[in-house]
Amino acid sequence: MRRIKLAALSLALLAAPIAAKPAVQPVAAAIASPARSADNVKLDESRKPAAVLSFLGLRPGMKVIDLFGANRYWSEIMAPVVGPKGHVLVWEPTQFYKPDAKAAFEAFEAKNPNVSIVSTPFESPSLPRNSADFVMLNLNYHDTYWQSEKYGIPKMEPSAFLKTVYDAMKPGAVIGVIDHVASPNTDTRATVEKYHRIDPAVVKADFKRAGFVFVGSSDLLRNPADDHSLLVFNPKIRGKTDRFIFKFKKPR
Repeated sequence: MRRIKLAALSLALLAAPIAAKPAVQPVAAAIASPARSADNVKLDESRKPAAVLSFLGLRPGMKVIDLFGANRYWSEIMAPVVGPKGHVLVWEPTQFYKPDAKAAFEAFEAKNPNVSIVSTPFESPSLPRNSADFVMLNLNYHDTYWQSEKYGIPKMEPSAFLKTVYDAMKPGAVIGVIDHVASPNTDTRATVEKYHRIDPAVVKADFKRAGFVFVGSSDLLRNPADDHSLLVFNPKIRGKTDRFIFKFKKPR
């Protein structure tokens, strides 16, 4: 009997690495898919999607919200990963959802039945409550501090935006926040206006104040060569900015 138990345990241990592979394989397959847009594929080197999604814990079957995602970068990868039992809902501010982007997304949506999009004014985000297992917020949280007459973006309170996101998440759900690093400063709005960057300490404090629990951070996208003195759209640093990755959870 003892030999049988030991043999069963050995088989279980041998099987363990095989059982763990499906969590990684769908991401790699999605990244390698020829269906992805060429412009998005070019961003992979700087965004490291496989490592980022592994850190954040995306899994098949998850219900996902992709904030500011009309460029399809993350949804092209996440939709195949979550599969037919999952869903990716993209939210895009109407101020950013231009006709060309809308046409491209509608074509993408038509080929991916587990993807949908909702577009509302930046200052009035609308998301289904208690719906998401996983949220992606990539390079845009700083914009909640931004104000632009040119783009029709009024002064907003980041806390109101975070309340909408918090309410859209299920208890235990995860949100990944990636953004351009700003040096510590005393005026977040002025820093965002000048550089489109944000102090990571401000982000952490905002999310904790909104009720999120900080799970961890990753240095995958950090770049010590970026001294935070340039606007993120400056050709000298665009696509190579120093970026933080934070993982937060909505408590159960």
